Amino acid sequence: MNFPTALHYLYGQPVSHAVIRTEPDDFRVTEELSFEPEGSGDHVFLYIQKTGENTDWVARQLAHFCQVSPKEVGYAGKKDRHAITEQWFSVHLPGRAPLTWSLFETETIKVLKAVKHTRKLRLGSLNGNRFQIRLRQVTEADALLQKVDAIRAGVPNYFGEQRFGHHGGNLDKGALLIAGKLKERQRHKKGLYISAVRSFMFNQLVSQRIGQCCFTQPMSGDVLMINGRQSCFPFTADDASIMRRLQSGDLHLTAAMWGRGRSICTDIAAAWEIEQLQPWQAQLEGLERLGLNQERRSIRLMPSHLTIEREADDQFLLAFNLPAGSFATSVLREIAQLSSAMGQVEVEAE
Repeated sequence: MNFPTALHYLYGQPVSHAVIRTEPDDFRVTEELSFEPEGSGDHVFLYIQKTGENTDWVARQLAHFCQVSPKEVGYAGKKDRHAITEQWFSVHLPGRAPLTWSLFETETIKVLKAVKHTRKLRLGSLNGNRFQIRLRQVTEADALLQKVDAIRAGVPNYFGEQRFGHHGGNLDKGALLIAGKLKERQRHKKGLYISAVRSFMFNQLVSQRIGQCCFTQPMSGDVLMINGRQSCFPFTADDASIMRRLQSGDLHLTAAMWGRGRSICTDIAAAWEIEQLQPWQAQLEGLERLGLNQERRSIRLMPSHLTIEREADDQFLLAFNLPAGSFATSVLREIAQLSSAMGQVEVEAE
């Protein structure tokens, strides 16, 4: 099956080049929970700084240290291995005497805080993440700074390359699974493969809205989403405030996360989405058969608290916040053509 990877740029393909992640300190991620731990309960929440370690490995080490099943350890989102990251983990320790968390620490793992809570930490329990990324060997520095100014108005809310796996492996397996040519017993892997197909469809819709100059121009039947929330409502052409709110970033147009059931997208917009995805009709029908419900996702991502600091003629420190479910790569791809000294960028603001 043909799954093209080229996606339109909102502000044109960058002319600048840069290198990221030469050192772990070049890529920092700080997690922001969607709630405050209560201070009492059977679960211990640990705020951990890790360097050069992936989230799943730290979770397994934590289970071993506490002598509990890995199922008793929770986290809100996976964080990049090739970085310095700060994130929360939880461990279910009912009736246990307090542990000395400094004994768990290593050169690459530091426990910054420990506090009790009544429930396990679940995936997605985040407001978002703060990213701090050092860009080295920057070419065309003035052009890069112009791009940074431009993206303050938002970037395409693309799913990042890591969603699709190495060389698109998750996407290919998802297509085979939907076609009944692949069996996957592991629920987690099956979910990854199906999600890759669904995310690809969304990316195509976003890219085509840019390519057809309707990224911020609503069609009849379009669905709008309030910034920072999942609340959606149909576009009303006779509401004069809609365009002002779209331009200010208070509202965003949406695209389909494909599934079964009637979409609230109607009229011209609904027909347009079906037309754009016609080459993958078999995959769309497969997603519906799997029982996934039709959903909407904002096509625009607004990085907040965006700053850039020049550290040398060809070196900059970029920082921004992203909400849960978005990708740092969606921001980075708009400002420069990047190469990574340590491999693929893995971070999603889950």
